[in-house]
Amino acid sequence: MNDVLTFFENPMAQTWSKFFIGLVLILLGIRLLNRMLGKYVSDNATRYSARKFVGFLGFLILLFFATVVFNYKLSSLTLALGVTGAGIAFALQEIIVSVAGFLAVLFNNFYKAGDRIQLGGIKGDVVDIGVLRTTLMETGDWVKGDLYNGKMVRVANSFVFKEPVYNYSGDFPFLWDEISIPLRHGSDYHLAKQKFLEILNEELGEYTTNCEQSWNKLTQELYVEKAQIHPMATLTFDENWLSITLRYVVDFKKRRGTKDVLFSKILDVIHQTPELEIAAATLEVTQPKS
Repeated sequence: MNDVLTFFENPMAQTWSKFFIGLVLILLGIRLLNRMLGKYVSDNATRYSARKFVGFLGFLILLFFATVVFNYKLSSLTLALGVTGAGIAFALQEIIVSVAGFLAVLFNNFYKAGDRIQLGGIKGDVVDIGVLRTTLMETGDWVKGDLYNGKMVRVANSFVFKEPVYNYSGDFPFLWDEISIPLRHGSDYHLAKQKFLEILNEELGEYTTNCEQSWNKLTQELYVEKAQIHPMATLTFDENWLSITLRYVVDFKKRRGTKDVLFSKILDVIHQTPELEIAAATLEVTQPKS
């Protein structure tokens, strides 16, 4: 018993005891807050971001608490830390910038979990935002279109300061997309535009209405001009064929599937309409005159 009392009378033992008690209380507080978030916050994205913030805040509190508890030890190392601080900062500059990038992502709405972004030359869906790295489920590469290729890529958060951050689903969850339909000269292009627009409105009409509301809200918040949200068809031509370009808005995760549906229905309409005929490149071979 006397040995135990003697141990706790030691200043170092008292300091470490305070530190471990504080550590346990901080960890219990973080766990309790995460449980409350899981119980009272129903939105997955909000809950995920809040838990990340709670974890980072807990780390800062723990760091501050350790600094206060071991203050008397740290004071004796002030000169040594001052001499080595510049070297440490230089050696850890990438980590420091990545932490700063994490704070920028957290508080400036660069992107959030679930967004499709391009960061550091990598395009994919954000599946996790760590203090140092953002994890993406990559799309593209050897897979055409916007489908997953199976690679999980971890990109340093420092890239938010080094390169542009492309967010395909930030303030509005849609993209503009286009497809071009080549028709032979002599085809009824007025009829073609009418029928193609009917297909676009049938497939995307309701979605377009919802997108228009999001875009109108964005134009009120940012300096962005109003754009054509509803489907449109434009005509160009050259010596080979007529080309009708269809422009429409689409869910950023459904570009490939939407194109498949539209191309299928457009091809059916062309086959069923005698006035329309698909154009194809032709090569004419002539015999030179002797």
